[in-house]
Amino acid sequence: MASAQTLPFFLWVVILIAPLLTTPSKTQSPAPGEIFSRGFTAANLSFGGGAEVLQNGILRLTNDSLRALGHAFYSSPVRFKNPSGGRAASFSTAFAFSIVPQYPSLGGHGFTFAISRSRELPGALPSQYLGLMNSSDLGNFSNHIFAVEFDTVQDYDFADINDNHIGVDINSLASNKSVTAGIFAENNSTLKEIYLKSGAVIQAWVDYDSLKNQLDVRISKSSVKPTRAVLSFNVDLSEVFEDYMFVGFTASTGLLASCHYIMGWSFSINGQAKSLDLSSLPSLPSSDGNGHKGLILGVSFSASAAMILLASVAFYIVRKTWNSDVIEPWELEVGPHRFPYEELRKATHGFRDKELLGFGGFGRVYRGILPNSNTQVAVKRILNGSKQGLQDFVSEVSTIGRLRHRNLVQLLGWCRRRSDLLLVYDFMPNGSLDKYLFDEPKSILSWEQRFKIIKGVASGLLYLHEEWEQAVIHRDIKAANVLLDAELNGRLGDFGLAKLYEHGANPTTTRVVGTLGYLAPELTKTGKPTTASDVFAFGALLLEVVCGRRPVEQKALPEELILVDWVWEKWTLGSILEVVDPRLGGQFNEVEAVMLLKLGLICSNSSPQIRPSTRQVVRYLEGELVLPEKALPPDGNYDIKKGSGGGTGLDDCTHSYRSSSYYDKVTMWSSTMDEGDHDLEAGLTSPASGSSISDCR
Repeated sequence: MASAQTLPFFLWVVILIAPLLTTPSKTQSPAPGEIFSRGFTAANLSFGGGAEVLQNGILRLTNDSLRALGHAFYSSPVRFKNPSGGRAASFSTAFAFSIVPQYPSLGGHGFTFAISRSRELPGALPSQYLGLMNSSDLGNFSNHIFAVEFDTVQDYDFADINDNHIGVDINSLASNKSVTAGIFAENNSTLKEIYLKSGAVIQAWVDYDSLKNQLDVRISKSSVKPTRAVLSFNVDLSEVFEDYMFVGFTASTGLLASCHYIMGWSFSINGQAKSLDLSSLPSLPSSDGNGHKGLILGVSFSASAAMILLASVAFYIVRKTWNSDVIEPWELEVGPHRFPYEELRKATHGFRDKELLGFGGFGRVYRGILPNSNTQVAVKRILNGSKQGLQDFVSEVSTIGRLRHRNLVQLLGWCRRRSDLLLVYDFMPNGSLDKYLFDEPKSILSWEQRFKIIKGVASGLLYLHEEWEQAVIHRDIKAANVLLDAELNGRLGDFGLAKLYEHGANPTTTRVVGTLGYLAPELTKTGKPTTASDVFAFGALLLEVVCGRRPVEQKALPEELILVDWVWEKWTLGSILEVVDPRLGGQFNEVEAVMLLKLGLICSNSSPQIRPSTRQVVRYLEGELVLPEKALPPDGNYDIKKGSGGGTGLDDCTHSYRSSSYYDKVTMWSSTMDEGDHDLEAGLTSPASGSSISDCR
């Protein structure tokens, strides 16, 4: 028996379902203005993936499982053209939806209203593909797919504008047009943003006028259709639509999940769809911690059976609480995904040594396979003795976890078990870049691969410095922290030392941390990390990749080799190409090599004012800007042999890594997996000044 709460919904279905009794067959044409209202029952919908209808009639496309997809199309095809072909018909639809993220404000990934030649969508993928397409069929005219996406994740592969947008997709998921989700105030051009993943019930209207070739999309949290569209797009869908098409919805989740609900739906060919009365729709299911499945059971219990059930549930909860960690209130505010400890223990086979990828000052890193999705991950297990407070560290992780860029290693989630902290990252099958450059590399990277890696890291660094909502200073850029994915794309990782600032803010003084050979000289004086100090480290990385040598080397020569000085000396002698990694066998682009070496020298300048900005670096690498004709020496002032302009000579020039005795005694503390990392907080003394590095705050 239907409850009083759900009865209005079923009345609405009964009233509007009548036209379905006379739905035209495939040989019939819908009459102008005829309304097709889709009552959500299994009888008139075709499902795929995890889509299902809950007991009260709500269509749920996905639950809060990771990397899931779901779609539901009306079972019968709808005629969009006359038998002779020609212009596509006008259509109108209204539907009410709700996106309930597993964790507040961290949605994934979104849903679409879709019109497709097929109701099966073979090969469709989850995550950024929204359960609609896959990587091999993007952009194919043969797809015959039209969709309006309601996207809650910013995907850079598809040039998404933000993580709260509406887009028009034609045969691809790179939107033809997209806008921030919102509503225009009456008689006002001000857009009021509506957050799609807020969990609120939102009504959407999609109207296509085939005579004007105009598509309009509107959304509102009310039952009243806004007068002004939030998205208008001029398009002729005649080439997209075939005579008959299927109409419905798709959705997906990724490494973060949301439940995607459709509460009600009306659709019309050559007419206006009826707006929905939101107050008459059923209520969303309450969360029970297991994917909102509580309403599906629909079982009536006697009083005695209910008592038994309650006793069993209470026993289960007590037992689980006894065997698990107590979650403190502050942890509920932390994102991204919080993994159960048992899941990560199983993924790494009990953190056994066979799965160990590396270790360093923070802890050990293990390879793992998540049991529920067979996804490979890297799990960093933080040592108990870490000096950083657990709550402070997790708060920082909460921010870093929101970074999204194809050239950054993605932080997928975390876990706390008593005093242990575990961080879960994308698994990079080809390991770190340094394994391909130094000592006895596992294989030799070609010139083309090296150039692509450099450009990728620069793009990721630009995102950190200028394109995210805050400025992120990485503070530990080096070859060991550049990881390579399956296609040998470079991804900057390990944000254990990163600092965040508001754009335009003055960085605060902090302890000097980083790795010897990559530290900008001004850091030991000011203790203030900046984007310019990151650029200095990037310059060292540039020279590493081109030369195949470390910034500081002691093994091959009686005296240490300072890479930037050696490259500058070869430059002044006119033999710059001699520094290119000999393992390339001369197979490299000389013009690109000279450009990278010159850029490396400029980035390595001891004066932060002379170094280029990260955006300039990217433009140099893309060929949009031409480098200065002359390369400046690393200190911007001295002559290679005797000094000039009142400056010091080569032997007197101090870099952050210049003193061999200092190098012998100090290894900079780092969050990487280098063996023997230490924290300079203890106050090791520089022989040059007699002052402790930890005094620079």
